[in-house]
Amino acid sequence: MHILYNQPAEAYSTFRLHNMLSEVILIDELSDLAAVNTEQPPIIIGEGSNTVFLASQDRPLLRFLAKSRSVTAENAQYIELHVEAGHNWHELVTWAVTQQLWGLENLALIPGSVGAAPVQNIGAYGVEFADICRYVDFYDWTARKVRRLTGNECQFAYRDSIFKQQLQGKGIIVAVGLVLYRDPKPVLSYPGLDTLSASASLLKIYQQVIATRQAKLPDYKVIANCGSFFKNPVINLSHYQQLQDSYPQIPGFSLESGIKVPAAWLIDQAGFKGYKQDNVGCYERQPLVLVNYGGAEGSALLALIRLIRQQVLTRFQIVLEPEVRLLDRNGQHYVES
Repeated sequence: MHILYNQPAEAYSTFRLHNMLSEVILIDELSDLAAVNTEQPPIIIGEGSNTVFLASQDRPLLRFLAKSRSVTAENAQYIELHVEAGHNWHELVTWAVTQQLWGLENLALIPGSVGAAPVQNIGAYGVEFADICRYVDFYDWTARKVRRLTGNECQFAYRDSIFKQQLQGKGIIVAVGLVLYRDPKPVLSYPGLDTLSASASLLKIYQQVIATRQAKLPDYKVIANCGSFFKNPVINLSHYQQLQDSYPQIPGFSLESGIKVPAAWLIDQAGFKGYKQDNVGCYERQPLVLVNYGGAEGSALLALIRLIRQQVLTRFQIVLEPEVRLLDRNGQHYVES
């Protein structure tokens, strides 16, 4: 265990607002979690690609760095993996592709750690983390032991899970169990991949996902950002049909819960592509990505969030919800009034 004090927040968030973190706890052994003081449970962070510190943090932060990967079962059809939470997600996807294992390729180039993946049930191009999850190992602060939750017990939903709901703040994800397949299982229905042949190789799909993402999304190492900032809203069919009367080109994807409308399209139609104010703005190629052009303040980001949400609500009667975790000084999730 290593404890660092008075750390610049830029090193722990890819949005890189200039704030300070009072205490950062780095742990690379599961056994060290027992020594963590939980009277004030720490804020759990991964690689910072989905977290924005709106202000300097008074609460301690904890990052779990253990990153081993092991095979727990395999046969001619599939392979099961146990992967510790500190493993980099894209590195795991790349390894799977080199081993000719199907299931992760559509999730290539998503930044962050393996431990962050179950929290918001990461997804892209028609595939979600839930599709390949066998279990999640969760260290419970109260019980002081690891609890294994099956995929069903994780209550995965669109960008949601039990870890964002009932278990938020009550522990830390330390490992996941995944199942990958030896036989081809291509998912090519989403724009960007739908031009590929049904017989496209695993490597080709992986490369196409990367090329598509790089064409639209800025590199956070060059332009500070946290990727897709808002969730794609899901509305009921009647609402969608009403919008079609005014906007015949409005895209929509059918789900069991309703029609998913791309937030990027809504923000673009509201006129925010390339918009900039007070050193924050919407990326010129993808308005769903909010960026920090340098020296931005948390108040400026909140003002932009508020403006975008108000304009989309007024025009489409749709409420946009941030997908990115926004933390105030006490480590509490910011909720727009």
